Amino acid sequence: MRLVIQRVRSAEVVVANAVTGRIGAGLLVLAGFAPTDAPAQLAWMARKLVQLRIFADDADQMNRSVLDTGGDVLVVSQFTLLADARKGNRPSYAGAAPPAVAEPLYREFVALVAELLGRPVPTGVFGADMQVSLVNDGPVTIVLDSPAA
Repeated sequence: MRLVIQRVRSAEVVVANAVTGRIGAGLLVLAGFAPTDAPAQLAWMARKLVQLRIFADDADQMNRSVLDTGGDVLVVSQFTLLADARKGNRPSYAGAAPPAVAEPLYREFVALVAELLGRPVPTGVFGADMQVSLVNDGPVTIVLDSPAA
């Protein structure tokens, strides 16, 4: 599993001209899943995400998490995060879980994040052509890979 985590002032996802998810200050999370991802990895990543200290405290140091700030989280599925572009010019997506595997992983991950936050987590639409807009804050962008199973 791979996450690209962006600290944002706002973000939204639009599918077929309709907003499917929108947040204010918080985290925009792009999530890609591998066929070997397991429940323990999902739980680890969800905990790491909500506890990641990338928000400023009163001394302007990155010491606060999205839990500490009460910020929002928007999760968007993105299989291309598992692309391998080391050979040639056309990326291989063989490392990404097929939709039948990835979608349940995505839904479980979103549910875990919502449980940890204590509130619903807006999302994109799995497998859809999405337009994602955001206002970066910082910018702060973190790439997080799950530990090996």
